[in-house]
This record gives sequence, C-alpha cells and structure tokens, in this order.
Amino acid sequence: MSGTPGFTPIKNCAILCAAISPLYLKSDEKQEIEKMMELFTLLLFCVFLLICLLFDLSILYALAAGLVLFLLYGKRKGYSRRELMQMTLSGVMTVKNILITFVLIGMLTALWREAGTIPAIVCYTAKLIRPSVFLLMAFLLNCLLSILTGTAFGTAATMGVICTTIAAAMQVEPLLVGGAVLSGVFFGDRCSPVSTSALLVSELTGTNIFRNIKNMLRTALVPFIAACTVYGLAGAFSVRSEATVDIESIFGRVFALNWVVLLPALVILALSLMQINVKIAMTASILVSIPICLFVQDTPVGELPSLLLTGFRASDPEIAAMLNGGGIQSMLRVAAIVCLSSSYSGIFQKTGLLLPAKQMISRLSARTNPYTATLATSIVAGMIACNQTLAIMLTDQLCSQEERDKTRFSIFLEDTAVLVSPLIPWSIAGAVPLATIGAPSSSVIFACFLYFVPVWRLITEAIRKRRECEKSTPI
Repeated sequence: MSGTPGFTPIKNCAILCAAISPLYLKSDEKQEIEKMMELFTLLLFCVFLLICLLFDLSILYALAAGLVLFLLYGKRKGYSRRELMQMTLSGVMTVKNILITFVLIGMLTALWREAGTIPAIVCYTAKLIRPSVFLLMAFLLNCLLSILTGTAFGTAATMGVICTTIAAAMQVEPLLVGGAVLSGVFFGDRCSPVSTSALLVSELTGTNIFRNIKNMLRTALVPFIAACTVYGLAGAFSVRSEATVDIESIFGRVFALNWVVLLPALVILALSLMQINVKIAMTASILVSIPICLFVQDTPVGELPSLLLTGFRASDPEIAAMLNGGGIQSMLRVAAIVCLSSSYSGIFQKTGLLLPAKQMISRLSARTNPYTATLATSIVAGMIACNQTLAIMLTDQLCSQEERDKTRFSIFLEDTAVLVSPLIPWSIAGAVPLATIGAPSSSVIFACFLYFVPVWRLITEAIRKRRECEKSTPI
C-alpha cells in the first residue's frame, strides 16, 4: 500500500511529535494550576481561622466557611452536588457514636453538679492540701478530678479555682500554680474514660478506649513521675504562708455533703475498671444521680429536664463561679466542631486535597519516625486550629497513613495533638483554663507534664527505631 504523496516516515514522526507536544505542555500546566488551587484553598482556610482568632469570633464560623470552600474546590474538580453531599455525610457518619456520647456527657456533668458529687469530691480532696507540698497536691488533685469528670475546663473551674484561691492565701507564685493546674486538668482530659478527647481519638482510630487508657498510663508514667518531682521541689521553696480556705462551708450552704453523693462517681470508676462500655457506664451513673438529686439535694422533679438540657445554675454567685455548667447545651459547640471537621474528611479523601501535605509528612516520617512526623503535624495543626478538637482531627487526617497499627497511632494522637494544643498560647485549650483560674498565659512554661510526655516519646521512639534498624542490618 503506497504512502501519502510527499510524506516520509521521518516526516510523519516529526509531525506527530509536533502535534502531541502541546498536549503534554497543557497537561503540565493543568497540574501546576491544580497544585496552585490546592495551596490557595488551604491557605484561604487558614486565613478564615486567623480572622476568627484575631477578632475573637467563634471558630465555628471558620469551619463553616471552610466547608463551603472545600465543597467549591470539589465542584471545581468535577464532582456533582450529589457526590459532594455523599462525601460530606460519609465523614459525619464516622463520628456518629461520639455525638451520642457527647449528649450523655452533657447530662452526666449537669447531674454530678446538682447531686453534689463534684462539690463533695472537691471538699474531701481539698483537705489533703498541705503548705509544704502545695504545688504537688494542686497537680495531683486536678489530675484526680479530671480523671473522674473527663473535662479540663470543668476541672479548672472547680478544683483549679480552689487551688488558686488557696495559693493566693499562701502567697504562692500564680505562674507556678497555673502550670501545675494546667498539667493536672489535661492529665485526666487525656486518659479519662469519659473524656471527649479520649473518646474522639478512640472513635477516629477505631480502637478500644480502655486499651488506649492502659497504653496512655504506660507512656505517661515517667513524665508523670518527673512532673511530680518538679512540683514537689518547686513547692518546697514557694509557700510563704500557712493560710487555708474553708471550702466545705462554701459548698455546705447549698449542698448536702455526705458519702451518698459520691455514688455516681464510684459507679463510673467501678464500671470503667471492669471495662464496661463507656455509654453503659455513663448511663448507669446518670440513673444513680437522678434519685440523689431528688431525695438528697431536694431538687424539684420539674427542674430535671431543664437541668439536663441547659446545665447546672446556682443562685449563689460564689458557687456559680465554680460550678455553673454542664448539660446537653454545653456539648453543642464541641459537637458542631466535630461534625464540621469530620465532614471535611470525605471531601479530602475523594478530591486528594491533602495529598501534597501527606506526601511531605511521609518524607519526614521516613527520615525520622512516624511519631516525630505526627508531633510536628500536631504542632502546626494546633497553631492553625486554635482548639484541641480540630487539632486532633486534622492530625488524624494527615498522619493516619504513617502508622498501620491503629492502637499505636491512637497513642500517638494522645501524646501529641491532645497535649500540644493547650501549650499554644492562642489556643482556647490552654487559654480558657488559665483565664478561668486567673493565672497568666505564661503559666504554660510550668505545665511540665504537657511537654514531658511528647519529649519522652520522642526519645523512646528514636530508641525504638534505632533498635529496629540494628536488627534489620545484617552482621
């Protein structure tokens, strides 16, 4: 078969190359445009967060704007509205169980206040404070209450306020007290079975919360002992007065304080030790709290619905400053943050928006180890997110592929994002507890436990990787 007149095989090849080369150029240009779009989208989201921080606006505005932004990016990538809605809902469905748990936590914290459980715990434990070991006791008592209640903010508003009140009477430096309280409130916030952060990590990683708590206590042992040593030594040289504060007389004006009111806390503690499902344990504690409210504290039956919904409200201003809070309403904000943040995950996964960031993290992980990469990511996420919940979720979305063992990765999150967030001065995780107790923001310097854990984990993970390399290297 004869060829086309005037064309040789060489000419044909040259024309073909000339014809397809613009296609390659267009493909390269398209990739560059896509990268610029990804970068612009993420930077604009960071701008939204920064605006909310600078103008003291709720972070929910930034998260809602971020959702719209990411949906527009998905639309630009060619996905239909139906597909984008499915991506959004798939993300929210991953945290449906934690949303149910938030409702139970809200009811539980309100009932524990009304039943006198929290006031009784505070009164009985405050008696243990001794001037010579004040800072150490402030740390330990806030650890204890935060484990029982699972809330850093609630613990700071009760035990934290009491400790700073006693500290003022003893003329203890507020900087030191703030650090000890901040360390204590986040000790329990990290490893309590009723902690929102611990439950969130468990839900995101699909791991057992009680197994996680066991591992958290193991990784925190050395940092905990080190923190106790620091506070013990610092306290021995910081107390100038022997004065004390009569807490029992303050709470005694409103509550009947006896051993019965401790039952709701004992139920949670006992069922947790038995590793009963957290929702069942909280429900049992709620059921025990209700008759105590009715028959011990003489709460009218008609007030229970509003108590469960809006939380405890004391008429006494002094008690209100320490105890007001709880209720389902108190969990709406954190639930909204979790819903909006989780809605991103489906969009990120399908559109590949976070792929460049994940590749960067993978390179860091390969050069160091997965924990170091997770820690570095959590610091950046905490600085951008300005709150603990979003920092946890961003770190999970960016680093989950670096550690295949989900149980190990869950502890990575607990030892990074959960504890790093309160160390960032502009994050509400640390700013709110410190403002509540009236301590300066510089108190984070003395929140020893919060940075002893990440540093200790850096050391242990580096040693672990070195041993693994030695084992894999042939002799």
